[in-house]
Amino acid sequence: MMKTNKPYRVIVFGVGAFTQGVLRILKDAGAEVFTYLTRDYAHYGPMVESTTFHREYYPNPCTILQEKQIDFVAPMSLDWALQDWTEEFLRLNIPILCPTGEAFNIERERDFSQTLCQRFGVPFAKSYVARNKIEALRILEEHPFPYVIKNTFCSPTSPVHTIVCETIDQTRTWLDHVDYKEGIFLQQYLGTQEGGHIVFISNGEIYSLVSNQEYKRAFNDNLGIVAGAPLGGLVEQDPDDKYALARELIHPLLPWFREVNFHGPLQVTAMKHEGRWHVLEYNVRLGVTSGPIILRMLQHPVDVLAQVVHNQPLDIHFHDDRLFGCSLTLAGYGYPYTQLNPPRLSVEVLEDFDCDVWWNEVDKSIKGQIATSGQGANRIADIAPTARTVEEAIEIAYRNIKKIRCPGSYYRTDIGQSLWPLA
Repeated sequence: MMKTNKPYRVIVFGVGAFTQGVLRILKDAGAEVFTYLTRDYAHYGPMVESTTFHREYYPNPCTILQEKQIDFVAPMSLDWALQDWTEEFLRLNIPILCPTGEAFNIERERDFSQTLCQRFGVPFAKSYVARNKIEALRILEEHPFPYVIKNTFCSPTSPVHTIVCETIDQTRTWLDHVDYKEGIFLQQYLGTQEGGHIVFISNGEIYSLVSNQEYKRAFNDNLGIVAGAPLGGLVEQDPDDKYALARELIHPLLPWFREVNFHGPLQVTAMKHEGRWHVLEYNVRLGVTSGPIILRMLQHPVDVLAQVVHNQPLDIHFHDDRLFGCSLTLAGYGYPYTQLNPPRLSVEVLEDFDCDVWWNEVDKSIKGQIATSGQGANRIADIAPTARTVEEAIEIAYRNIKKIRCPGSYYRTDIGQSLWPLA
């Protein structure tokens, strides 16, 4: 049953710009919002929007959820399912915007998703699990391809962050330097024509939302390492699945979604290889760069999320003048090479913004001045406009990012040029 007498009370589990964006948009849509801060940095943005609860002072959020009479939880990462309090939380039966049980494993366990795709005939970039360096080198010898090296289990604390190797020699070199604590996932490198599609799954049906493209490398022309989160991206309303990503890579799994009672968001990231899309991975969250943009595109975002968490049929309506979104990150001194330790650097806003801007790893002094948090190389802000055309969304993003000044910061200047369109 949908509520009619009082606002939804929603708590977001997360930190930083992505959390702030979700909070603001749900608040604008009439929800009462709260934040459970899951990490020890990037608190400023969420604190601007809501009452916050820090995990250091509230190591178990279950009491908060009950006292605040929370209607549903929106997690920004998989952290929530890997805690000492996870089972207690699940027993509360508070709806969460994320699948649970076996359905959760489609993101958590990479080899699980590969096996699932094989079961239903969905193309998946051929991958192997290696428990140690000896096994990894044996795989490379028996199957001599360049590989993308990933963590076996998806988690913010995983010891391996994605390393893209474009040659066999690069792969062999990196195998000498990765952490095998949790094993590694070797996924064949299939090129650069990458695309994504995000759906809601509810009441045993799949509802397409958007297609998207993420700019994951640090610098222009897709140079530098793969950053911890994309440096930018484009999002396009796509309820008709114009690029066939959902049709080829999500809809064949519908029997399994129904079997495990999957309800929540699902993103597929894929690579087009030899004329056909191949799954790279699935994610069971709204997406760090695209989530707030999707919510801005929806006419009634709170009601839609409430329908999803209650596993009901969805009534989705988009804004006609928000067909595209562009995300653009202002990266701090040294990012993404986080072993650097720059000082706290001033962040100045030179004039008012005319689009959504979300703050990441910054703090505000008692004098009201914003500065980088000084906890290693960091991300400063995300600019996230929506518009009727992709060109307009990109223009607004670049116009607004120039209104922020911080020593040593940078941003990619090629969004929309080097990777878009998807096909």
